[in-house]
Amino acid sequence: MYNYVLGDDKGEKMTYTEAVKSGFRLINSRWQLVVLQVGMMLANCMGFFVIVGIPLGIAFVMFGLDLTGLAEMRDVMGLLKHPTALISKYMGLVMIVLASFLFYVLVVTVVGLFVFAGSIGTIGCSVREPDRKFSMQLFLAEAKRIFFRLMWFSLVMGAVFIVIAFLLGLLGGGVAAIVQSAKSQDSTLALFLGIFFSLILSLFAVSVILGAIAVTVYGLAILFFKPGGALMSFRGAVAFLWRRQSAFWLYVLLFFAYVIASFVLMLFSYPFNLIPFIGTIIAFPLQLLSYAAQSYLGLVIIATVFIYYYESETGNAEPQEEGAGQAVSADATDESSSGPEDISAPGVPQQEETPPEKGPTEEA
Repeated sequence: MYNYVLGDDKGEKMTYTEAVKSGFRLINSRWQLVVLQVGMMLANCMGFFVIVGIPLGIAFVMFGLDLTGLAEMRDVMGLLKHPTALISKYMGLVMIVLASFLFYVLVVTVVGLFVFAGSIGTIGCSVREPDRKFSMQLFLAEAKRIFFRLMWFSLVMGAVFIVIAFLLGLLGGGVAAIVQSAKSQDSTLALFLGIFFSLILSLFAVSVILGAIAVTVYGLAILFFKPGGALMSFRGAVAFLWRRQSAFWLYVLLFFAYVIASFVLMLFSYPFNLIPFIGTIIAFPLQLLSYAAQSYLGLVIIATVFIYYYESETGNAEPQEEGAGQAVSADATDESSSGPEDISAPGVPQQEETPPEKGPTEEA
């Protein structure tokens, strides 16, 4: 069992440290999820060479490109000088390569959503039932149950991010117009306005993007723990973060910790890419380990968010109800023990109590 700190009437809740420790314990006990993530990545790489690489190789041969000279990019640059004539000449082959790439993207998206649905389903079941072990039967059942709801939720959040990007583009264009108009008046004023509005816009953009990502992650928790569709999960996540700002700051800390850890892992593997040939061979297993570590940390973040949400929303009422039930039962026990005990069978008339016998002095 996880050592959770449940809320009470005074508003006490689980601390960040306890939530993070519980998330690590959950993923450590269900390490098979990390293996599935790494296996999916390897399958996607092999699928790229099979679905896209083979048609692309055929295209290179039919275009007359020298594959050994691609490292210098001479043939590629010569090919790109006259793309219209080349595409019109080999339209059929270009369509085959394009269709292969789109089919690969579709397969990767479906497989990724299916594995991710199984992962969040397994994590959610483990949060709700901590003693439940990992099994492929549970993973596949949860993946089938959540897949389509997760797909619609991903589409909703994708639309939200598109709207955010559009609004940020409008704000950026407005700032550029203000700076441009101020530049005709005074260059110093234009420089000040440019720096000032750039800082304000950057801070606003970071806040909005972090808020949208937090809504996405907590929306996944609502998608699992509560019935409803994508829009209901989105509205529930917004309401939860508005009601509990501590949940937002928890995710902000987890997000920046993940960014720092990913940067450190990149520093270990990137220098080997600078070594010709041997460096590539050495860097591949390091990149594989780096991806496994990033997948592990990502699952820990999801588990931490799920635990924090579950204990904040559903873990507080149950212990209070249980305590109230115990208090009621205790009162009932006290009342029953204070009264006379009736153990006679039903339907049998109770006997009257026999009065105490009188002593010799009382008879006289």
